[in-house]
Amino acid sequence: MRIIVYQNYQLLSKKAAQIIASQIILKPNSILGLATGSTPIGTYKNLIKMYEEGLIDFSKVTTFNLDEYYQLPIDNNQSYHFFMNDNLFNHININKENIHIPNGMAKDIDNECLNYDKIIDNSGGIDIQLLGIGNNAHIGFNEPTINFNKKTHIVTLDESTRKANARFFSSLEEVPTKAITMGTGSIFKSKKILLLASGKNKAKAIYNTVYGEVTPEVPSSILQFHQDVILILDTEAASLLKDKDYEVLNEISKVR
Repeated sequence: MRIIVYQNYQLLSKKAAQIIASQIILKPNSILGLATGSTPIGTYKNLIKMYEEGLIDFSKVTTFNLDEYYQLPIDNNQSYHFFMNDNLFNHININKENIHIPNGMAKDIDNECLNYDKIIDNSGGIDIQLLGIGNNAHIGFNEPTINFNKKTHIVTLDESTRKANARFFSSLEEVPTKAITMGTGSIFKSKKILLLASGKNKAKAIYNTVYGEVTPEVPSSILQFHQDVILILDTEAASLLKDKDYEVLNEISKVR
């Protein structure tokens, strides 16, 4: 596990975008795993800028999103379909047929989960998976529980997660109680994993991810076993880590 620490959110976002852009440049038909929430927005803005500058081309890229709310219409402005279109897809030249997001409105939700994993496998697997992390160390919507869920599944959202996401809704009551999410096993199969975290409220989750016992009660702890994980943090998110365990960087080199 490599840990890189930057002074602020803007720099960590640029670095994450640079890594993803490099992946696309090296392999134009890359399979990207994408995340939602406030953390990756800066990364997406930087990717859009690089696309507009002609540095990267998304025409052959395929994407798979981690999750979607259950029974929230995709045209709802809080759905992750809406989020991804608004923050990335509408601004780049990606083929819409290559975009995959779990369908929380599916009539047969179990079949939707099963097929989502099959499509990922049939694509050749995710080359680089972008992750955020919850205050309770959830990745995707894999909440603390008694076992690691291997495959895409329906999950009941922890109350702390709903409260954290309530800022995007008019009230807590409007926040869905369930979501469809790639399982920790699905995430773990990605060839490279890029986890971003910003702010002191993520410091404990990051500490437990790096140093804690590997347990489903800390879903992100499973990343300790992955062969290629990069944590990109700001100084606040890294505040509980030992200095010797991470690199502190203050500049971002340009993508060439």
